[in-house]
Amino acid sequence: METPVERILVLGIGNMLMGDEGIGVRAIQYIQNQPLPENVDLLDGGTGGFYILSVLQDYQTIIMIDATMDDEPPGTLKVIEPRFASDFPKVLSSHDIGLKDLIESAALLDHLPRIYLITVTIFELQDLTLELSPEIEASIPKIYHLVNKILASF
Repeated sequence: METPVERILVLGIGNMLMGDEGIGVRAIQYIQNQPLPENVDLLDGGTGGFYILSVLQDYQTIIMIDATMDDEPPGTLKVIEPRFASDFPKVLSSHDIGLKDLIESAALLDHLPRIYLITVTIFELQDLTLELSPEIEASIPKIYHLVNKILASF
């Protein structure tokens, strides 16, 4: 009997109306036009929220993409493997409480998938613009490369 292939979710988080803060969603839009293994699903998670909780229940592995504000230069990419809400970066963008709450809720439901979080450093939150800064725009192909690197590790 053949072992079923694990489904993996790539989840982009962000608000596209706030420029660079929407990098997770913009990355998903780019990735959906690139080659991926058949067992990988993509989801525009918008600004997060508990509606994503039911989606988390369907996957053993999730790769999240989100903006962060830290002391790194804009466009800096990092991959972390958070196991608890406290493992998330201290200063995520406008929806960090939602992501932390989401992870804590999944843990309470006794189904916390393996999570890889790709963070993209942004300079500041922008009001009402669909445009990405050049540094953040340039990070999108690099995000795709990181997603593939994570997928290759399985």
